[in-house]
Amino acid sequence: MKGVFSDNIDIDKNAYINWRIERHNPIKNMLTIADGFMESSIMLAEQALKDNRDKKADIIIYPILFSANHAIELYLKAIGWTINILLENDKRVEGGHDIQQILNVVKSRVNEFEIDKDRKKAFKELINNLENYIKELFLKIETKDDGKNKDNMDFSRYPFDTKYVSHFYIETFDNVVVDLENFVERFKEIGQNLNQIASHYLYDFLLAENE
Repeated sequence: MKGVFSDNIDIDKNAYINWRIERHNPIKNMLTIADGFMESSIMLAEQALKDNRDKKADIIIYPILFSANHAIELYLKAIGWTINILLENDKRVEGGHDIQQILNVVKSRVNEFEIDKDRKKAFKELINNLENYIKELFLKIETKDDGKNKDNMDFSRYPFDTKYVSHFYIETFDNVVVDLENFVERFKEIGQNLNQIASHYLYDFLLAENE
């Protein structure tokens, strides 16, 4: 049996895992992987939109949502790490998988780093779509556990949480629906904006300082 990590004689039938990776640029590598997760999420959604007669959307929605949320996590952590370096605060990647918490950390870092009001306003405008999505998401997934908020970001990876309590879409008798056309439109914007913010701080500030 041929190994999975092996070459095809046709170069266009190969995926080169490290062609877009740089050995000494971990933040850029995070953005590369974030782009991959976001693009794969959108591509899967678009594939379902082209032909959903077999109702494939009902099963691939899980990797669609997981990939989109993981992309958001990576973008935000890359932004936060970049600004932490610029602020010289000795912090790197902050937060677990709670994208609401990570976004709040990033907003705090941007507010600390940026002096110009117009730049702060531009940042807020770029994350508006993202903030609305995260608020909507957490209204569905966040629960209480021993009096503390539990983010349940694993909702698209497992049907239950770490205590085997079923996630929101299993407990309800109503349909839980994602409009895939709307999803593609919104996440194309979210992905583009997050990439723009991350690239701005990485290339216009951090790497520019090292030139």
